[in-house]
Parts: sequence; structure tokens; C-alpha cells
Amino acid sequence: MPAPSEQNTLVPGPPSISFDAGLPDLATQPQVAGHAAQPLQDPLFQQRKLDALSHLTGGLAHDFNNILQGLLGSLQLAQRRLAIGETEKAGRLIDAGLNAGRRAAGLTHRLLAFAQRQSLDPKPVDVASLLRAMEPALRAALGSGIVLATTAAPDLAPTLCDARQLESALLGLAANARDAMAGGGALTLALTREVLAGAGAAAENVAPGAYTCLTVTDTGSGMTPDVRERAFDPFFTTKPMGQGTGLGLSMIYGYVRQSDGGITLHSREGEGTRLRILLPEVAALPQAERAQGQVAAPAGNPLVLVVDDDSLVRELVTQVLADAGYRIVAVPDAAAAMTVLRGGAAPALLLTDVGLPGLNGRQLADAARELQPGQKVLFMTGYAANAVVGGGEALDPGMSILMKPFEVGELTAKVAEMLESRH
Repeated sequence: MPAPSEQNTLVPGPPSISFDAGLPDLATQPQVAGHAAQPLQDPLFQQRKLDALSHLTGGLAHDFNNILQGLLGSLQLAQRRLAIGETEKAGRLIDAGLNAGRRAAGLTHRLLAFAQRQSLDPKPVDVASLLRAMEPALRAALGSGIVLATTAAPDLAPTLCDARQLESALLGLAANARDAMAGGGALTLALTREVLAGAGAAAENVAPGAYTCLTVTDTGSGMTPDVRERAFDPFFTTKPMGQGTGLGLSMIYGYVRQSDGGITLHSREGEGTRLRILLPEVAALPQAERAQGQVAAPAGNPLVLVVDDDSLVRELVTQVLADAGYRIVAVPDAAAAMTVLRGGAAPALLLTDVGLPGLNGRQLADAARELQPGQKVLFMTGYAANAVVGGGEALDPGMSILMKPFEVGELTAKVAEMLESRH
């Protein structure tokens, strides 16, 4: 067997990408063990940046245009059916349009994951229990020709991560492994504890500390050096046209890095693939959360101040909350909101978009709390939590985030939750 350094290649991941300025900043290049870093002005590196951007924009346009076709077509046909009184057929078409909208939401969430700008809900998670609970779904994703084996070291500490995103990542990895083992094989998921310091932490591109390590190993076809080099590029695929997996590994990479973890890929053609994911440990599991049922009607018709510069979103939120029993004052920007607050209004909740003209949503919230200390604030954003809190800090008590696009039920449930909380 070849020495480990000959058998495996370490690929820490794709360029870090920031969308703060509107276009990706591909300033950080991926590195491959055993190869000297390319200077940023290297023409080959510059070409790779352009290729990555081309794959990203082309893939997004392809997927999003397909979604829009389904959405627009469904709604236009629904209009025709309603005009001639075929309400049942129109209802089915509206359902199809809703499903297309949810697919669009999923695509933007995956894009934000790739860019490390999604809004995560990190909590202490028992990953070993999560993995056991997911075994039936993983076996179903793999099919009958692939053997699944899971192992976990005893007494693993909780891991700080977003459980739903981790589940999505595991299902994505299972699908990748299935495609790499068309003739059957085995997939092994192993959980261990690793304490990294100094050179060990630097090699994994993580901060020193204790981590839960998830190692995903398949017995598939492995990767050629060229494929391995580009495995984390968005929309890169070796599959035939129309069978690609979109953001794939790049989305998982973004999620892990945003969770302060690390990810490394080891693969060689004909010898399978091994992926290592490191997620930081935490001290305690969360208390059991209250089960959510139907949202009760609010007591006392509480006042909600809605602030959003998009008139369609503002009207939608106003109608939904008014139907749920809230009194609503809706304004387009922070200046108008401050006029309302200075006029003596005392809203039970400030529901504001983040990307407002003039003062942004966070600045508005701070100004509102100067007038009314303890003002509860729910931010609506299509970007990420760090656009609200900055620097990765926690939100202040009495503040929370609702990611766009949200469904009607999510909005009413979150508003009710905010008003019921003691903060």
C-alpha cells in the first residue's frame, strides 16, 4: 500500500467567497498538499477563478430559470382555469407554483451555504443520536446494493452545529457515494473525538480545540487528480448534462466552515473516497424545546410595527398578521418607523427587514430601543444572521431572525413565539 501522502490528497476547499460587494471575491485560492501555492497573479490561477465564476453563474441561471418556468407557467395556467371556473384544476396548479417557490428558496439557501452567508441555528447536538436516527433515511438514499455501516466512539460530547443542515449534508454525501458505487459497495460513517493543537489544527484549517470528527468513507471509483482538485467548485460535476448535483460539496464546505469546523477530502482513482468533517464540541445539550402546535390567536390585539421597503413583502406581511389578529402599522423605511415611535406608539414587536434604505434594520432596532428599552425585534432577512449581529456575536435578548423567503405559517409562529417570550 502506498504511503498515506502518496495515496491521499488533501483539499481544504474552494476559494472563500464574499458577496458583500456584489461580485464574488475569489482572493483565497484552494491548496493541494505537495504543491506550492500559486501567486494570485498567476495566469493559471486567474483562469481558474474565472472558470469557477462561470460555473457558478451558469449553473445558477440554469437551475433558477427552470424553477421560474415552472412557477410562471403554473400561475398563468391557474389564472386561465379560474377564469373559466375550473377551481379544482386551478388549485392543483397553484400547489405546483408553491412547490416551485419552495425549490427557489432551497436554491438560494444552498447558495448562501456555499458562500458561508446562510443563517444557521447552531445548538448543542448529540451527533451520534442524530446519526442513528438518520440510518433509515440514509439506507433508503443508498439503495439495496450498498451496505451502510455507522460507528461512534463512546461518550462523545455534544457538537455545536445546525442539526437540519447537518442532516442535509449527510443525505447529500450519501447520494454522492451512491453515484460513485453504481455496482454496489459500502459506505462507512464513523464518529470520533479529536483534540487538535498547533500543527494539527493548522493542517485541518481550524482553531485549536476539541472536535467531533465525522469520517465518511466509500468504496467507490475515487477521483482523478483533476476531479479532486475541483470537487468543491460550485456546479462542477462529472455526470451527464442534467444529472449534476448543483452546489453539492461546495454547499457542505460552506456550512462546515461557517460552523467553525473543517473539511478535508482524500481520494484516489480506483480506491474510493474519504471525507473528514470536524465540528467543534460544546459543554451541554439544550433543554427540551416545547412542542409546537397550532398558533393561538394573540391576546389583546397587540400592535406590530412592520418595516420593509419592498411594497409587495410589506403588504403580504400586513395581510397575514392582520388575519391572525394583530394590529399593524406598516412603513417603508427606518425614518418613517422612527416617526411612528416618536409619536407615542408602543408596538409589542418591531418586525423589520435588514436591508433598508438609510438606517438598516439593526440600526433601526438600536434606535428604537433607545426610545423604548427592551423593545422586541424580529429581523426579516434574505441574507444571514451576521448581516444583523456583525462579527459573529449573538443577538441581544429580545431579538430574533426570520429568514426570507418564509411561509405564512412560519411568520405567524415566529411572531407568536416572540410575543410569548419573557425577554
